[in-house]
Amino acid sequence: MPIHKQSRSPAGSIREDGRYPIDLTGPQSHTLVLKPGVGSLSIGPSQLGNKADLHVDPYTPINWSVFDSFATPAGSPWPRVLYYTGSDASFFDWAKERPIEGMSWVPILPNDIVVDASHSKLHDLSIELDKFENRLHLKLPKHQVSEYFRLSVAGDLSRFSVDGDMPYSLTLKPRTSRRKNNDPFLLPDLGDLGELHQVTSLTLRNEPLAQPISLECLSQFQNLTSLSLWGNFCDLELLARQTQLTNLELRFMPDLGDLPPLNVWPLLDRFIAYNVEEITGKRLRQQMKARANTRPWTGYASVSQLRKPEWWTTEFGRPFSSWPKRLAKLANEAYDIAQAALAQACSLADAEAAITAFTVRFNTLKGIETSEREDLGEAVWQLSQSNHLIGQPITEETAQRWFDAARDY
Repeated sequence: MPIHKQSRSPAGSIREDGRYPIDLTGPQSHTLVLKPGVGSLSIGPSQLGNKADLHVDPYTPINWSVFDSFATPAGSPWPRVLYYTGSDASFFDWAKERPIEGMSWVPILPNDIVVDASHSKLHDLSIELDKFENRLHLKLPKHQVSEYFRLSVAGDLSRFSVDGDMPYSLTLKPRTSRRKNNDPFLLPDLGDLGELHQVTSLTLRNEPLAQPISLECLSQFQNLTSLSLWGNFCDLELLARQTQLTNLELRFMPDLGDLPPLNVWPLLDRFIAYNVEEITGKRLRQQMKARANTRPWTGYASVSQLRKPEWWTTEFGRPFSSWPKRLAKLANEAYDIAQAALAQACSLADAEAAITAFTVRFNTLKGIETSEREDLGEAVWQLSQSNHLIGQPITEETAQRWFDAARDY
């Protein structure tokens, strides 16, 4: 692929695929590769490996304006979507002149920080607060600058605060435990979230088999007309208090037993239940049809992909769902072998041998970084809890010790 010069190119003039030297952190510090049909770009530290297109130390300032020269074939700013892991928040200043369609930011903060996005032309902003313990305060875009601004915050929500104009929609994904039997997760008091209490459109996300999130938190949102839930929740009966809802969406929910009947929401005109447990799903189909006989649905209404209990275990029970397909296939094969060996284990020595064999399988594989190591640790815990013939439980500490002793990653 030929290398093209990029310096001093007029704004939006570069639209062809190719390799371009760019002054991202210094003179021609990086080579940007434009590929057909790719509208996103990922920037982050070298530890991210091939998950980042351009490697930049998290504390190194970035010259965001180098991207001003690039445009999509249709002429809109490129990249359309940016993924950035690091401390340089100056992209908010860059966005005052150059709109950003989507920005996903993992802040690596050496100290508490206040970011002023009030004049930033942002459409979608996602922030993941899991790398450091410092606080981030965000001044939200003004309505006249970004009328339909969407905000998503994941991780430790207690480290986040805002002021400014209310966003068009809000998504929250708190950091929960992978243990679905843990006590319900209680969302922290969102008193620091300013106008976010007044949002009319809210999405709450969780993993399907994670620690359940209590819907007691909805008492903090009094103006909701649209609510979307993804994953594992409890206290679903409290949804009956949200009588003003016109839109309700339920996705990847393994337990809907306490869900109120649809007629508790008299204004509901759009309803989606997708990939939900089978028993309540069938009941929802009946309620949806009955409602249509008395008041036709004016918006989309659907109950689909009803799932039996075993589907959740096979689809979400193992922690490899986000892995690349090749690695996930190897991991699942190794898991199957270890599970079969553990089913025959009659002693702790047998169990240690099975878990050790599973662990060392990944010592020679490329792509095992921090997140994959955490996933493998979770898999070892799951394996230690599977059926065996030992006659005594395998503690989490014991399984972790076997895992740590055998791994090189």
